[in-house]
Amino acid sequence: MKRLALAWLLAQPVLGGGGLVGYGIYPYEPPCAYACLRSLSSLMLECSSHEEMPSGMSHGPGMTSPECRAGDTPWLTTLAWCIKIECDEYHVPVSKLEGFWEKESTESPAVAPKWNFSTSLQKISQSPTQQLTPTDEYLNTTSIVDPSVYLSQWNALTAVYRENVVEAGFGIAILVAGFGIPMALTWLGYVPYMSGLLDKVNPYFVYPTIVGTYHVRPLPYLLGNAPTMGQGLYVLAFFILNLILTAVNYKTQQPHAWYATRANEITAYIFYRTGLFAFVLLPLLILFSSRNNFLLWMTNWSHSTYMLLHRWVARMFALQALLHTLLAVPLYYPAEAKKEYWIWGAVATVATIIMVFASGLYVRRFAYEAFLISHILLAVFVIVGCWYHIKYWIGLVWGYEVWLEIACGVWLFDRLVRVGRTLKTGLRRSKVTDLGNGYIRVDVPGIRWASEPGNHVYAYFPTLNPLRPWENHPFSALPTALLSSSGSGVNSEHDGHVAPLDHVDAEKNGSKQQARLTKAGHSTAGLTLLIKKSTGMTKYLKAHDRLLTLLDGPYPNTPTKEVLRCDRVLLIGGGIGITSLLPWVTRHRNIKLCWSVKETASCLVEAVDGVLSEIAEKDVRVGERLDITQILAEEEAAGWNRVGVVACGPGGLCDDVRAVVTKAAKKGPLVFELEVDAYSW
Repeated sequence: MKRLALAWLLAQPVLGGGGLVGYGIYPYEPPCAYACLRSLSSLMLECSSHEEMPSGMSHGPGMTSPECRAGDTPWLTTLAWCIKIECDEYHVPVSKLEGFWEKESTESPAVAPKWNFSTSLQKISQSPTQQLTPTDEYLNTTSIVDPSVYLSQWNALTAVYRENVVEAGFGIAILVAGFGIPMALTWLGYVPYMSGLLDKVNPYFVYPTIVGTYHVRPLPYLLGNAPTMGQGLYVLAFFILNLILTAVNYKTQQPHAWYATRANEITAYIFYRTGLFAFVLLPLLILFSSRNNFLLWMTNWSHSTYMLLHRWVARMFALQALLHTLLAVPLYYPAEAKKEYWIWGAVATVATIIMVFASGLYVRRFAYEAFLISHILLAVFVIVGCWYHIKYWIGLVWGYEVWLEIACGVWLFDRLVRVGRTLKTGLRRSKVTDLGNGYIRVDVPGIRWASEPGNHVYAYFPTLNPLRPWENHPFSALPTALLSSSGSGVNSEHDGHVAPLDHVDAEKNGSKQQARLTKAGHSTAGLTLLIKKSTGMTKYLKAHDRLLTLLDGPYPNTPTKEVLRCDRVLLIGGGIGITSLLPWVTRHRNIKLCWSVKETASCLVEAVDGVLSEIAEKDVRVGERLDITQILAEEEAAGWNRVGVVACGPGGLCDDVRAVVTKAAKKGPLVFELEVDAYSW
């Protein structure tokens, strides 16, 4: 029911509130009547006003007001006769023609004509014989519309309407594919007999990266993060879908009142379509970047995956917007360049291009807070620019605004839930302890939701930098109770003690359960953050007994279900990555922890010594690297059927684990479930 409700909410802006062209909105209906109106609208009437030169001579085209049309007999009778002749072929009901007449015959719904449609026909005593020509400028008697002029208007209206319907349908397909593919691939795993096939597919099409072993580590020259094979296939499929739907199903109709040649007509339709497709990508773009992305609840894809896809969809959005802008130049420049719709469209395009280049890893790495603020401001310029672009171009009646409304709805939902989560947790006072060498421990009492693995929390410390109280960062959260040693050992050949530079390698014993981690009767409800100071907000952290703290969370970062179904769970971490791994130790009975830290980070070992002493199998190394290949070889030799591997730590370690697990999984028969818990900035 939750999933159906979400789908219904997403569909409401399209199904209700106007909809899209062909899906709730039907402009130019009936087209025969609109073609008649367009064929006559440029003609001057007796009551039209004329621009005059100082000498008093008439100069240039004049203006015909709705009031002029409402009372002009030749206008009303000529329009009525054209509608009768042209619409009889299509058996349009008189009631529909009367409705058109009431709204459109004066070109202003606010001004009613002196006669209705039927009366205007009755005022024609005999069939008109005078036929207008394409060069005529005046209408002063009941006349027959020139057939070539009517045909060009008919072609323009019906061809543009057809293109609008096609692009609206294609737009829906792109949006549904964007969020539907992750859902379909996730639910595929629940189909009978599919799990075995997926086990064989994962090492080839999900786990590997597309560029060497780069994934968490940035590519050379900070070009970004390479997708995994699975992520790359999604990006490729989505790009191909956009490319195909941008390139196919065009139909020209000449003569065309708006575009004189087939080339111009096709260019215009591509121009329309690329603009609409850019709008279509906006909701998906915002959804993938959201903390409260409903796909995190409905799929087994990680938050870091959606962030990577967010960046790739953003590039496709920028490409469509840029194509739309470039195609507009030969069609409308310079005639339209000073109009408001053109200016606002240019604002949106320029903001988009700046945002893409200002979001590069080189910017995020060296000035993340500045990137974040500029990113939000530029996004506002894009949305506002798009809104006024369509408002001043065609008005908010053709359904283009629906895509912007969905995008704004996704953004608003995310922000409201963030506020709700933060208010639910309330104001907290944290104890901050300096562990030394740039490592900080933050204890937030009274929090009881920090024990689930794969989750993270966004922490605000408003008083650290009063000029930027909104700054927050994601952290893996540990239950404070987990760090409290119970003093009761686990049945093991080892005492669990870890000393600097010691190599502790406990003998495998998968049947032993983890002991209770808290003393009876001792309440340690709360969460603990272990933080390594960086250049942003965290550099201001120092020892404090009552630091004002706001928490937004918890949020799922990596899926846990498939890993917890394994016979064995292998936790591999480096440095501060231990914070993500420790919540797993109470969720599976057969755990092995492998953790390496630098000598300068030995304070972390002391900080988590309480929980380390409770883990029967562990390999903790201070000042020494882990041998990932050897660790995996030992698991293969142990005879397990399925091993879950969770890695968290420096990019090099995470990428090494991915590469070694991929290679081992290809050999079989041991099945590996891999989760890399690494937040990519």
